Amino acid sequence: MVRPSPTSHASPEPLRGLDDLVCLLRSRRAAVLTGAGCSTESGIPDYRGPDGRHHARRPMMYQEFVSRPEARARYWSRSAVGWPRFARAAPNPAHRALARLEALGVVAGLITQNVDGLHQAAGSLRALELHGSLARVRCLECGETTSRSEVQDRLGELNPDYAPRMAGLVADGDAELEAGAEDGFQVPACRSCQGVLKPDVVFFGENVPRERVERAWRIYESADVLLVVGSSLTVYSGRRFVMRAQKDGRPVGIVNLGPTRGDEAARIKVEGKVGRVLPRLVAAVESREGSKASGPP
Repeated sequence: MVRPSPTSHASPEPLRGLDDLVCLLRSRRAAVLTGAGCSTESGIPDYRGPDGRHHARRPMMYQEFVSRPEARARYWSRSAVGWPRFARAAPNPAHRALARLEALGVVAGLITQNVDGLHQAAGSLRALELHGSLARVRCLECGETTSRSEVQDRLGELNPDYAPRMAGLVADGDAELEAGAEDGFQVPACRSCQGVLKPDVVFFGENVPRERVERAWRIYESADVLLVVGSSLTVYSGRRFVMRAQKDGRPVGIVNLGPTRGDEAARIKVEGKVGRVLPRLVAAVESREGSKASGPP
């Protein structure tokens, strides 16, 4: 058999279920729910692997953060090292494809469980950050918000000689550091009231604000289809939308690498990296729209 050379223009391998997904979205508008699988291809790790299991490292818990100064020192010491690399992450083809689907009228709105702002950076105009944004920091006492970049400057001022060795970047801008790296690390307080500063994201064990959940439901209600992209649906805050779609009889499509807890509810499941699948979905939709435009009046 003759194999195509690296420079050949052979057609890409077919993706099982892609044509069915195109048909599912035909003449329908989708509410999109995205998870960490959308951002791993931008170099941002997630808390789980393709098998849906947690990595060995335990994430920071909300009650631990608010109740223990040493836990806050551990969090901010690791974040101070991981943030610069996290902040440099750029949208990948999956983010850009979802923005294009919104522009084409296929996507009515997007609910993301990610905290990296990459959907907005790619051009999505109707994106809701369900779990908040790592680019903001909020005071737990007075509620004042400030930018994460400003807090980074203050961390550097308070810890001018802090330069631990980073073993690797982990989820949500965190860094894996050597044991005891946080010893003596100074954490800034709120400039206005000296209260505790926390990244404006939902930690494990913390509830999503009610007003934000209500906005997410409005996005869901504005669409005909729920499309899950890059989420294992392990966390209830995201899985609830699939559960509601099942109850409502609303079709569900899933694009993900690996199993999800919503697979049984999906009418269509496309298995693969979202950065590979979604651009081909866009191409199919654009081809369909082009065919309409060139058809008889």
